[in-house]
Amino acid sequence: MLFRQLFDYETWTYSYLIADEATREAALVDSVLEQVDRDGQLIEELGLKLRYCLETHVHADHITGAGKLRERTGCQTLVPENAQVDCADGYIKDGEVIHVGSIPIQAIATLGHTDSHMAFLVNGTHLLTGDSLFIRGCGRTDFQSGDAGAMYDAVTQRLFTLPDTTLVYPGHDYRGHTVSTIGEEKRFNPRFVGRDRQQFIEFMANLNLPDPKKIMEAVPANQQCGMVAAAV
Repeated sequence: MLFRQLFDYETWTYSYLIADEATREAALVDSVLEQVDRDGQLIEELGLKLRYCLETHVHADHITGAGKLRERTGCQTLVPENAQVDCADGYIKDGEVIHVGSIPIQAIATLGHTDSHMAFLVNGTHLLTGDSLFIRGCGRTDFQSGDAGAMYDAVTQRLFTLPDTTLVYPGHDYRGHTVSTIGEEKRFNPRFVGRDRQQFIEFMANLNLPDPKKIMEAVPANQQCGMVAAAV
């Protein structure tokens, strides 16, 4: 398996390129519009055929590059079921497995940050958590139909039940971390360690975070696969 972690400095966003080294089929998870040229060049240099652009959810902090990449490569854009994205080529359901070559990518419903959010378990070893589970943190739950209780359930019942050795690759990091494991997060993540469900809900309700800088443009743009005049 070829696996690359890519970073957008302005929005602290990680994108992930996954490919089968034998067939050269690839998927890109959580692309960023401003990085389309970079990602396209890397895909070309590595001799890959981009089959899918996947989204963990409808992002509020950056505009996706999925629409532009679909124009360039002919890939399919796939989003979680119930996401309000009419331009998508398909919707991924909980438990569904897609493949790039022989590499399986399994969708795991992880609601809470939004009401249509998926984590992706790649090859049984690499967990792309989007904005559900961060390294020593988690995504916010105070807009886009967020639900702290649902997030607590998703993380503790769906993600923390995976093998401790499962590698955790988040959708964002603001402190320079790049990868963790399920075992580490179960032991050291301060959002979950020592908190029951109700305590987690109360904690998340009192974060009082400012809105993401790009929320007013990002959400409507991402509902159109990033293909709006303001996003070009």
